[in-house]
Amino acid sequence: MIRFVLKRTGGALLVLLTLSVAVYLLFYLAPGDAARLACGERCNPQQIAQVREQLGLNDSVVVQYLHFLQGIVAGRDYSGGAALVHCDAPCLGFSYQNDQQVTELLLERLPATVSLAVGTLVIWLAVGVGTGLLSALRRGGLTERVLTVLTLAGTGTPVFILGLLALMVVCAHLQWLPFPTYVPFGDDPEQWAWNMLLPWLVLGFFESAKYARLTRSSTLETLAEDHIRTFRAYGVAERRVVTRHALRGAVAPVVALSAVDFGTLFGGAVLTESLFGIPGLGKTLIDGVRVVDLPVVVGVVLVTGAAVVIAGAVADLLYAAADRRVVLT
Repeated sequence: MIRFVLKRTGGALLVLLTLSVAVYLLFYLAPGDAARLACGERCNPQQIAQVREQLGLNDSVVVQYLHFLQGIVAGRDYSGGAALVHCDAPCLGFSYQNDQQVTELLLERLPATVSLAVGTLVIWLAVGVGTGLLSALRRGGLTERVLTVLTLAGTGTPVFILGLLALMVVCAHLQWLPFPTYVPFGDDPEQWAWNMLLPWLVLGFFESAKYARLTRSSTLETLAEDHIRTFRAYGVAERRVVTRHALRGAVAPVVALSAVDFGTLFGGAVLTESLFGIPGLGKTLIDGVRVVDLPVVVGVVLVTGAAVVIAGAVADLLYAAADRRVVLT
């Protein structure tokens, strides 16, 4: 097991290094003046020259990337207005347009994205796994057909359509919930949950449809295995067969996929955050692209990419913990 963990950890670190190279080449060496993009359209030639010097864009490509990597690992210095600002590791750059370190900006926006991701995770696991398990146990009945229709509808409906309908019906027409306004958890936990409930339900319903189908197919496959039939032949209670044996085998792919999707939410919730006005990483990316704030865009892409990579490694470890046969392969 230790060897498996070390192997997956080393693979994740290698992917993260490759990701940093790809992001740097894509954004800083793309056609166009990277210094002008980082500084903004309002910068004069003298300011652009200063930004070019601070970013090391006059050096060779290899030296530029090493400085970029140094900032992530050990930190570096940037000129923030009239003063020299030291950016501690992990330094993702300096936003000259916001006059703020990118790391600080993202840390301010990260709680909103984490709030959205955690609440959505709870809903899609509770609804998706419960629905899929019930559909598998009631196979061939009316319950299964109704649940299948609902899961297909959830899978085929775009999330922004669900969000718009929810806002019009739940908030505007029925007035069951207020229009979402993000409130930090530390300021008022009750208002935080109340305002995040609708985004959780919308994104959770959209994702739970996928998990319902996965849980159903995994449960049916596990129930058809020989050792399940043996337990039933020996008279083991059906509830014990399902909860102690069938569900344990069926939940392994669900756990692995949940870890990956949780990481993907950090970068994939752009539409949801923009629709509901949640000041998270997704909305920060949209704002950075709109004003062409290159350091902010690079920082968000690196953070979300790293979240996906780390989540993939965690998914492998969770899958191995649920099914020890993976370690032997």
